Amino acid sequence: MVTGRDDFVIAVRSAFLKKETQQRFSLLGLILFSILFIYLGTINFKAINYIKIAINEIVYRSSFIVSGPENFIKEIYYKVDSHFKLYHEHKDREIELESLKSKSLLNKFMILENKRLKSIIDDYLLESDEIVAKVLIDKQSPFLKSIVANKGSKHNIKLGMSVLDGEYLIGKVVEVNYLTSRILLLSDLNSKIPISIEPKGILSILSGTGKKYGIIQYLKSDYNIEDSSIVYTSGSGDLIKAGVPVGKIINLNNESRVSFFSDFTQLNFVKIIFYKKTRIETEKETKLND
Repeated sequence: MVTGRDDFVIAVRSAFLKKETQQRFSLLGLILFSILFIYLGTINFKAINYIKIAINEIVYRSSFIVSGPENFIKEIYYKVDSHFKLYHEHKDREIELESLKSKSLLNKFMILENKRLKSIIDDYLLESDEIVAKVLIDKQSPFLKSIVANKGSKHNIKLGMSVLDGEYLIGKVVEVNYLTSRILLLSDLNSKIPISIEPKGILSILSGTGKKYGIIQYLKSDYNIEDSSIVYTSGSGDLIKAGVPVGKIINLNNESRVSFFSDFTQLNFVKIIFYKKTRIETEKETKLND
């Protein structure tokens, strides 16, 4: 056992003897310095703390400098990636824009074709002027539903003018004063307007009930109206322009009710529309006028 220990000491000593004197004690000195540095740091020795701060500053600054190229490469990558994404989005928008342009051209063609057909059957076009009015009073009773707006005869309001909430019909003017007018809502018991139920194009009459919905009247029993069918004005009687949306069908207890698109209890501003007929000039009439 003693012999083995002596062999180990001899081997270590021979390893040190193979190196120069300066290198022989460098490792040992580094170990002793590290131990001393750690010990002084544990007792909050100021000089050691300053050295730590200086080392940290050097390390942090070096890390920032070393990470600079990496961050630069990342930034370039993200910019290039963003550029390609933007490019693809631009291409998608171009395709979408072209599609919208084609639809717009198709709509223009249909409008022109509709005008030509109307001129052939000697029909009329409807032009309108609209007046925006604020709701002043909401007159509610068990059966009568009406509102008072802050526009009257001074603002060219006339009896029978249509009233809209956005794009939805809500009633018509039934009383005109100098500065105010009263509007009868579609839910009023006395309200009756001609309608068209789409997509089947069924013509009927929408009557108010004094409640939040209307009912379909004067309809043959063999007509089958599906739920969620859309109700539009039919334009019959030249009272209201055709194609103004009103509500949708809800079948309940063998009764076809109309759920209005607008909430009549939440009206703040309304549009009062005056429809006027302008006769379409045919090509023959245009030549005669010339």
